[in-house]
Amino acid sequence: MKNLVAIVGRPNVGKSTLCNKIIGKRISIVDNKPSVTRDRLYNEVTWLDNVFTIIDTGGIEIENKPYQEKIQIQSKIAIEEANVIIFVLDGINGLTNDDIFIFNILKKTNKPTIIIANKLENNKEVEPSIWNLGKKIFKISAIHGEGVGDLLDKVVSYFEFKNIKIKKYSKISIIGRPNVGKSSLLNAILNEERSIVSSIENTTRDSVNSDIKIKNENFTLYDTAGINKKSKLIDSINHYALSRAINSIENSEITLLLIDPNKELVHFDSVVASYSHKNNKPLIIVVNKWDLIKKNEKSMINYKKKLRKEFKFLSWASIVFISALKKQRLNKLLDKIILVQNNLNKKIKTSIINDVLTELQMIQPSPSFNGGRLQISFGKQIKNRIPTFILFVNNKKYVHFSYKRYIENQFREYFGFEGTPMLFLFRNKNKKGDDFNEK
Repeated sequence: MKNLVAIVGRPNVGKSTLCNKIIGKRISIVDNKPSVTRDRLYNEVTWLDNVFTIIDTGGIEIENKPYQEKIQIQSKIAIEEANVIIFVLDGINGLTNDDIFIFNILKKTNKPTIIIANKLENNKEVEPSIWNLGKKIFKISAIHGEGVGDLLDKVVSYFEFKNIKIKKYSKISIIGRPNVGKSSLLNAILNEERSIVSSIENTTRDSVNSDIKIKNENFTLYDTAGINKKSKLIDSINHYALSRAINSIENSEITLLLIDPNKELVHFDSVVASYSHKNNKPLIIVVNKWDLIKKNEKSMINYKKKLRKEFKFLSWASIVFISALKKQRLNKLLDKIILVQNNLNKKIKTSIINDVLTELQMIQPSPSFNGGRLQISFGKQIKNRIPTFILFVNNKKYVHFSYKRYIENQFREYFGFEGTPMLFLFRNKNKKGDDFNEK
């Protein structure tokens, strides 16, 4: 990756606030508690028509606090990857031993480092000890945006933006209850420790994203925070983590729903799956930790039947069995991702669609409903983010839900579309300007 900027510093100096201000929206979770950001978070930024990537990192401390060792690993990876580093200090309270520790780490990199003193709104002065780090200190207020423009001018001055090709990346979100192995799966696919993995629930709080190429296709993977029942989201951090996770689902093309077969399926698993279903998101159900199950030759078949019964509204979803920790059957999952991606882009010729419509109506005519019987004269596929078909009919009020389901089942039998939802829009053929109505 080129043109990378890492934001580093000790906890509670305003790194995530600055990141959100630069990006222009609330991506990183901001809270007064230290060590809220734990993983390294990548986001694309445009400044003066120039595009670069910014990395938000966890707060680095000398003291060995919970997660601190892994936070330091994540931050040091970001520092190593970055072309430019923004070192954030608390401009009011001055230097601490943690600041000096981080400063010494950055000096050894010999990389361009921009030192900023934050929290200096209303023309507050820099605490004098900070000047010991260098002659050029940027005074900013991240929360109010004061001085951020000058900071970004300095950042882009280090980069060469000519001939940079912008690639299209399809977004994949990894969702599921806490501790089902979402971060382990992300790390396994990327073959690196991208997310912090711990047996403690709610280790991941932000939605962590990484770019990857799978069989020549570009994807961005989002490891979302573990989603708990809303009634348990007393901690505001968990509340924002849930918002980030749902936002990742809504903004993704494909969702991976992780299930732990060692735990009983509960109603909440269906609720989590419904986030994808109600937003018409292609879905792959990933059964993780399959290596821990005592199995026989029918274990996988029986568990698939159990999932189909539990998730009746996701009968079209793909199901894959893996062990993220042991990297077992990962190729099966990657194959399914490509299959679903191809199904999203699949286009069926109009002539073939109409041949199928004629045949399925001959085999099973529509039942009488609302005073008449549905007749489909013509159909075609239209452009949409998921497979969508418009069917011209004698009267759309005759469409019974069971016949619409029959049409979908027949289309899936003829054309596939595994892992993707489908939309059917009905339009009266003899009424001009009639709106499309989904049944």
